[in-house]
Amino acid sequence: MLIVMTPTATDDDIRAVCARVAELGFTAHRIPGDAQPAVCITDNDGSVAEEKFCNMAGVADCVSITRPYKLVSREAKARSTIVDVDGVPVGDGSLAIIGGPCAIESREQAMAAAEVVAQSGARFFRGGAFKPRTSPYSFQGLKQKGLDILAEVRSQFDLRIVTEVKDVETLNDVAAVADVLQIGARNMQNYSLLEAAGRQRKPVLLKRGISATLQELFMSAEYLLSLGNYNVILCERGIRTFETMTRNTFDLSAVVMIKHHSHLPVIADPSHGVGIDWAVPPLARAAVVAGADGVMVETHPQPDEALSDGQQAMAPDVYLQLVEEMNALASACAPVRR
Repeated sequence: MLIVMTPTATDDDIRAVCARVAELGFTAHRIPGDAQPAVCITDNDGSVAEEKFCNMAGVADCVSITRPYKLVSREAKARSTIVDVDGVPVGDGSLAIIGGPCAIESREQAMAAAEVVAQSGARFFRGGAFKPRTSPYSFQGLKQKGLDILAEVRSQFDLRIVTEVKDVETLNDVAAVADVLQIGARNMQNYSLLEAAGRQRKPVLLKRGISATLQELFMSAEYLLSLGNYNVILCERGIRTFETMTRNTFDLSAVVMIKHHSHLPVIADPSHGVGIDWAVPPLARAAVVAGADGVMVETHPQPDEALSDGQQAMAPDVYLQLVEEMNALASACAPVRR
C-alpha cells in the first residue's frame, strides 16, 4: 500500500504514519515528492486495512500497489528518480556517459583511457578491478592494485568511478574507491550481494541478467530499495537468445519498458549488448533517442591489445566522435527526455 500525504503534511505527520506502520509489524519507506510525499508499506503478506491510516493527520489517500516490485514501480513513485553521484546527476534529463575500458590492465592504459574520457566531456569512468570471467584462465583483473589506479584516475581527472563488485567479501574495498557500485549481469540474482549493497548508501548500477526478464530485474532492484538504498540505476546490457551473430541481443525495447514501469533511471550498454566495435555506435545513438538516461560504452587506447573484450572496445577517435553525436541527439530530444 502507498499512503499519500497531503502537500501540507508535516514531518511529524509522516513520522506518525511510519510509526503506525511499524506497530502493525510492517516496514515503512518514505517516498519523497515535490508536491505530495508518501509512505510505502512493505513486508505485508496481504492487504493492509485503509482505516488504520485514512483518518490520521496529513493523510490524503491510501492506494493499493499491484506490482510485486513495490518500491521500484511508478505506482509507488510517479516522478522519475534522480540519482546524485557526488554532484553529478543521473536521471535528470541530461545524458550520463560512462566511458572506459572493460578492465584496468595497467596504470598507463587506465590513464590514457581516462584522458580520452575526460576530453569527451563525460563525467563517469568505467573499468574493472575485479573481473568475474567465464573461464578461470582468463584475466581476472588487477584487484586491489586496480582499485588504487582507479582512485588515481578519479583524483587526476575528476571522473566518477563505476566499477564492478563481484562478491560480498570485496564489497567494502570496492566501495572505498567506487562512486557507483556495478553489480554485473551474472550477479543480478546474487541475493547476498544485493542485500549487502542495499545496506550501503552508495549508488548501485544494476545490470540485467543474461537471461533475465524485466520483472526479475525489477525484483532484484527491489532488494536494494527494500534495505534503504534508493540510489539505484538499472542497466540494459543485452540478453542471451538464439542469435549467434552478436555477442548478446541488445534489447532496446527494455529502455522504453523500464522508463514506463519504473521511476529508476536506466543506462544502456550497447558494448556488451552487441559485442562488436563497429556495431556499438548506431545502437548507442538509438538508445539516446529511445530515452536512456545514459549510455555506457567501452573505449581502449589499443583495443587489439586489450586483455578482455577488446573486440567491442572503440578506438579513442571513434569514441570521441560517438560522444559528440550522442550529445547532439540528446540536445535535439531534450523536450521528450525529461
